[in-house]
Amino acid sequence: MSGGRDGSDVGDAGGLGGVHRVVVLALDGVHPFELGIPQRIFGAADGRYEIRTCSVDGGPVRTDADFLITVEHGPEALAEADTVVIPPVDEYPPNEAVLPGPVAAALAHIPPGTRIMSICTGAFVLAAAGLLDGRRATTHWVLADRFRRLFPQVKLDPDVLFVEDGDILTSAGAGAGVDVCLHVVRQDFGAEVANQVARRCVVPPWREGGQAQYIEQPVPEASVAGTAATREWALDHLDLPLTLAELADHAQMSLRTFARRFRDEAGMSPGRWLTQQRVARARHLLESSDLPVDRIAGEVGFATAASLRQHLHAAIGVSPLAYRRTFQAAR
Repeated sequence: MSGGRDGSDVGDAGGLGGVHRVVVLALDGVHPFELGIPQRIFGAADGRYEIRTCSVDGGPVRTDADFLITVEHGPEALAEADTVVIPPVDEYPPNEAVLPGPVAAALAHIPPGTRIMSICTGAFVLAAAGLLDGRRATTHWVLADRFRRLFPQVKLDPDVLFVEDGDILTSAGAGAGVDVCLHVVRQDFGAEVANQVARRCVVPPWREGGQAQYIEQPVPEASVAGTAATREWALDHLDLPLTLAELADHAQMSLRTFARRFRDEAGMSPGRWLTQQRVARARHLLESSDLPVDRIAGEVGFATAASLRQHLHAAIGVSPLAYRRTFQAAR
């Protein structure tokens, strides 16, 4: 199967014939928007993925809207999947932590080791199946309390966009479903392909899984200055040291105000955001250029090649040279 989760097989397409097969399980009450996310994101990756949609019996599926959908595959399609996606449904969260028989039977087709992803309340399905026992997971923050009551054996983190624990990924609401699918594309085929997919779908190319969900935060008044312009400026100057004082000065704010507003808008500290952007830029240059590693380190604002190696290894578990070899060989 495709990987990158431990850094050992980043860029392996997996699947049959070199194409990674994604199977989406549509359950009764499915949300149509989220059901379409895997097709929209994975389908924009220039044929690198084959996407199939199935139901528990191969028959029509009731949505939470005023229409039914028909699918071409039954649960046997899950047996051939490299990745399985469970979109949200309106029956979940259930009052009891027990799966309906047909759903449990469908999930039993999934071979061990298959990568499994859930969007929003799809995490309730995985938890009820016992697939999240002892694992970290997330779901929509509104449902966190009920999830904890039903599944105390799951290490729930309701404050993040998505969680990856081994071969299972769980995500929050609809937007986070896009984020986790882009994260998987980035793992499988690199930052350049993921960025191309994001541009085609006109969505942000990268929101880190640990970024906070949007939890009832008031919209800033129109007169209140934000940090977006400073973040855009910083992206054009990643090769510079960019201290917090310089960022605050560019935004014309005090250090304290800038740090607070930056965290409210970006979901993380300025320092963490800068490191994330530098790693992302370095990955792009490793994939798309033949620049030496020390030159790339300087281009993205890391003081030394050793610093780049440290941050890249912390992010994806591989060295710059190993990362470059993987993607250049794939091309």
